[in-house]
Amino acid sequence: MFLEFVYPLVKYFTPFNVFQYLTFRGAYAALTTLLICFIFGPRIIEALRRLKVGQSIREDGPASHLKKSGTPTMGGIFIILSVAVSMLLWMDLDNIKVLVTLGAFGAFGLIGFIDDYLKVTRHNSDGLPAWAKLAGQFVVAAVIMLILYFSGTEGITELYVPFFKNPVADLGVLWIPFGILLIVGESNAVNISDGLDGLLAGLLILVFITLTILTYLSGRADYSSYLGIPYITGAGELTVFCLAAVGACVGFLWFNAHPAEVFMGDVGSLSLGGVIAVISLIIKKEILLLIIGGVFVLEVISDILQVASYKLRKKRVFKMAPLHHHFELSGWAENKVVIRFWILGGLFAIIALSTLKIQ
Repeated sequence: MFLEFVYPLVKYFTPFNVFQYLTFRGAYAALTTLLICFIFGPRIIEALRRLKVGQSIREDGPASHLKKSGTPTMGGIFIILSVAVSMLLWMDLDNIKVLVTLGAFGAFGLIGFIDDYLKVTRHNSDGLPAWAKLAGQFVVAAVIMLILYFSGTEGITELYVPFFKNPVADLGVLWIPFGILLIVGESNAVNISDGLDGLLAGLLILVFITLTILTYLSGRADYSSYLGIPYITGAGELTVFCLAAVGACVGFLWFNAHPAEVFMGDVGSLSLGGVIAVISLIIKKEILLLIIGGVFVLEVISDILQVASYKLRKKRVFKMAPLHHHFELSGWAENKVVIRFWILGGLFAIIALSTLKIQ
């Protein structure tokens, strides 16, 4: 919106020409979200504390977590608000890919907000019934996929696999259910990874930095041609969103670092997880997302294995699922688990980016 007012003034003041550059707008989008979080974060945390929006802790979890009970939750609200303000200032809102991304971000955030609100008002860890939460996610994902499918983007249904230059298949209409499952799966994988102070925020910073690079390259005809990756018209504008998300996650991490002053809540984890999947679908990196978010994949696999093993064998594979709790109960300090998972997330990001040339 701000861009629409400023850029036409280039003919009167040529330095405004800088607003056409994605790197400039992306950098300032990140700075905007960061400053908003720094300035308004303490006020929002205090408001949440006054409203007694406190986190309920699982009694079957690590005993060290019981002291966190009552810590303000729903901190993802200021991630969403800061990104929304930043987008109004720095992003081209006439771009359909931008609108779909923002729509997914807000819709998944709303589902998470309702879930968090019910947990807070009931004073336990039970929010929306599992069926209702999944139903909401599937409906939102279906709407997103239908919009993308009928958007007319060339090659939108083609499936690319890391290390292969050409698409391995054209899924056609089957791309819709495939994308729905990816969006719902990724949003829940990110959600269950939110269990330790700073863990999810740090991992998301690495994921969004990786997506920043990929969206920028995919939106440039010259770079995408050189690298042999699909050129997606208008995808470069998502670079601004990704950098805004990086700034918001860094700002949130300032308050979420151990010992956390606020937790992200489902309002943050579901919205960020869902939007990561949507961006990967737009830039044709659906399968690569499994590498970019490799830690999230490990977390959800550990949860699935734990449940399946207990139901089939009445035995547990891990001391507790998801995976980060297993290492905590194995004697690792919380900070050690977080930092080592960040390192692992960084390695996955490097591997994902290396596939751009190894194909």
